[in-house]
Amino acid sequence: MDVTREDTMLEALESVAPGTALRQALDYVIAARTGALIVIGDEQGVDAISNGGFEIGDAFTPQRLYELAKMDGAILLNVGAARIRRANVHLMPDPNLPTSETGMRHRTAERVSRQTDALVISVSQRREVVSLYQHGVGLTLEAIDVLLAKANQALQTLQRYRARLEEVSAHLTALEFEGIVTIGEVIVVVQRFEMIRHVAREVNRQIVELGTEGRLVRLQADELTAGIEDEYLMLVKDYAADPSSRKVPGTLARLGSLGADQLLDPSAIAAALGYRAKVDLDEQQVAPRGYRLLHHVPQLPGTIINRLVDRFGTLAALLQADESELDDVEGVGARRARAISDGLRRTAERAVF
Repeated sequence: MDVTREDTMLEALESVAPGTALRQALDYVIAARTGALIVIGDEQGVDAISNGGFEIGDAFTPQRLYELAKMDGAILLNVGAARIRRANVHLMPDPNLPTSETGMRHRTAERVSRQTDALVISVSQRREVVSLYQHGVGLTLEAIDVLLAKANQALQTLQRYRARLEEVSAHLTALEFEGIVTIGEVIVVVQRFEMIRHVAREVNRQIVELGTEGRLVRLQADELTAGIEDEYLMLVKDYAADPSSRKVPGTLARLGSLGADQLLDPSAIAAALGYRAKVDLDEQQVAPRGYRLLHHVPQLPGTIINRLVDRFGTLAALLQADESELDDVEGVGARRARAISDGLRRTAERAVF
């Protein structure tokens, strides 16, 4: 699923998550075993394939939708599901549109989602299954206990990945102070960042689907991913072939688009960073620019970090600079120069192989 469709489905999941009025209505329908076909949004497109039924025009409430679901036909809601437009509607999507569903209600739901921009919700009468369809993509809601179990398992994976990231990052830092960093070592750290991002996206989707039931999961996930995006950005700015502000977002996007198999291929990551693939990436040395370590100096603004890197060019040159040379950089000053020097020195003391 591409990023745009994934974001669209996340919005759909959020609209039916526990704690929402729409989810309460769906729970009523499931408990009564009446089934339902609910279409939200794209009024013009949906009306073009609708027949019969009657106008409602009242504000949406869970109780009203539940009562209307006792009748045959679809229930049409406006964008945002704030108002019930029509009920008992017969939908007539193009029968030639492909569908993988077998039940009549679900087949209609999938085809309507392919023919319009609406979100279509199908509630099975016998199986008590709620399915969402948008742009032909289907998703079945899972039980809360199943979702919580999956989320907890993903959190454990996230915790392991974060611990491993800290190990390989510390090793990279030690190599940086020794001046012997290779592309291969950088790729190992990039792999760990991307693995964390992949799991974090899965956890976020589960949090969205859990709604009010996912507050504790969100707190844990936020703690485990705190600072990850900033750290990753600094790493890419340190080692991307082109670290300019125009190119870095593209580099991050290329890295983020790599599949699971590509993340295991060092040459694919090297190419995403802008390097030509070589036979032995572990022998290809590269000089860090200093963004990552300067980012660890307390209260050092990004603008100052950029000026320091622009002035010295590499971490090695930055480490050799004395306080007076640091002070010469616009916006640094004597006090900040001392803080930078002390911060880098303390980082070097903590860096061990």
